[in-house]
Amino acid sequence: MNAADNNSNSEQSAHRGQRPNVWAGLLAIVLAGCLSGCFSPGLRDEATSPVTVETPQDEPLTPSVVPAAAPCATATVTAAPPDREIWSRLRNGYRLEAIAHPRIEHEIGRLKRSPRAFLALMRRAEPYLHHILNEIEAAGLPTELALLPAVESGFRPHVYSPDGAAGLWQFMPATGRMFGLHQDWWYDKRRSVRASTQAAISYLDRLNKRFDGDWLQTLAAYNAGARKVRVAIRRAKRQGEPSDFWSLDLPGETDHYVPRLLAIAAVVGAPERYGLRLPEINDQPYFAAAFTAGQIDLTIAAELAGIPLDELLRLNAGHRRWSSRPDGPHELLLPIRRVYRFEVAAASLPDDQRSRWQRHRIQAGESLSRIARRFGVTVQTIRQSNGLTGSRIRAGDDLLIPLSASNTHHAAGSNAMARQRHHYRVRSGDSLHTIARRFQVSVGDLKRWNQVGRYIHPGEQLTVFVDPDADT
Repeated sequence: MNAADNNSNSEQSAHRGQRPNVWAGLLAIVLAGCLSGCFSPGLRDEATSPVTVETPQDEPLTPSVVPAAAPCATATVTAAPPDREIWSRLRNGYRLEAIAHPRIEHEIGRLKRSPRAFLALMRRAEPYLHHILNEIEAAGLPTELALLPAVESGFRPHVYSPDGAAGLWQFMPATGRMFGLHQDWWYDKRRSVRASTQAAISYLDRLNKRFDGDWLQTLAAYNAGARKVRVAIRRAKRQGEPSDFWSLDLPGETDHYVPRLLAIAAVVGAPERYGLRLPEINDQPYFAAAFTAGQIDLTIAAELAGIPLDELLRLNAGHRRWSSRPDGPHELLLPIRRVYRFEVAAASLPDDQRSRWQRHRIQAGESLSRIARRFGVTVQTIRQSNGLTGSRIRAGDDLLIPLSASNTHHAAGSNAMARQRHHYRVRSGDSLHTIARRFQVSVGDLKRWNQVGRYIHPGEQLTVFVDPDADT
């Protein structure tokens, strides 16, 4: 577990009830006797004990549920209260809830019309929300900002926009590099939940200072760019008009963007008031970093962890290929209860079983592009896997073809994970059916992505996640 996760654990414990010191002292005496006289050798410290056992069938007991040995059964310890839901802590840090405007009410109306879509959106936040909220609080920012990925990406870390923005926080390539989000053939840090969250916080904090603490102008700048917002402010002042966010002449997307965040925050603040429901998400860490002991095929990693491949990809969206980077860092984010199982299995995995390969003998007349088409991989994949710098190959030589690269699209995840975000302005005569057919998506997806019902109106802007390979 990284430092951020350690911090989140300590913060979490601070929210739980503290026992009186006298009881703590008595408990320490009882436990000391148990440990000295009846310690169970079957329980060990994962962090310090060497890995010498096979992969367990069941997850190891966490410290909070480790039973006392039989001779000490008379010692009773009251279980710690269950973790509270994260929504209460999120609300406690609100600083923008007093803002009211008809545009916010309009966006709340859209959410109310699609209660199932709103619930699905909030459910997608579960793997990331605890980490994001910890980082937002540590930076001293309004906790409403922890909901910004709901507007940016719908809490989908694999989403790309048509103009190249990526990840939960939708960083453009240049802006990402400015904040340390390196992008290469193997990995895109813009899609890393930890790296992108830290970068987004730095960016928002910098923008907020630039706009003199005005959070609405800050959010507008995050969406449209600081230059456009400054130009709009200067224009308003020059014409003797108000320069608050609601009065500025900004792009239409930005006009909806800020009130949409405030609407989501308002509903999260009091869902019962709006007839909407929030999923149960405990205020505790969801993931931790697991050591992979070297490069590893992501499909094999998911099998070792005992989780679906899609879940591993959601937590490790920065990986753009079928495998982790050859030169590290050698870690993957996994659900906390799967880390021990994975690390034990990965430590004992032979090198020749860390990837699935097929050996191909080059035939006369073959080229890299022809071989790549045959196996359903890219030329770059073959080059990287075989240490080739150019395209010249020789008949009779062997090439290693990674099989996982041919049957899954790890570069962007699977199915909808690889889609690009597209904005479509509804025209006269359009219907959800005709728009869905045009972009080769389902009507249900259109409704879910835009929190709309059966009817749409000319001039309304819809978000569509388009398959890059679709003929639209």
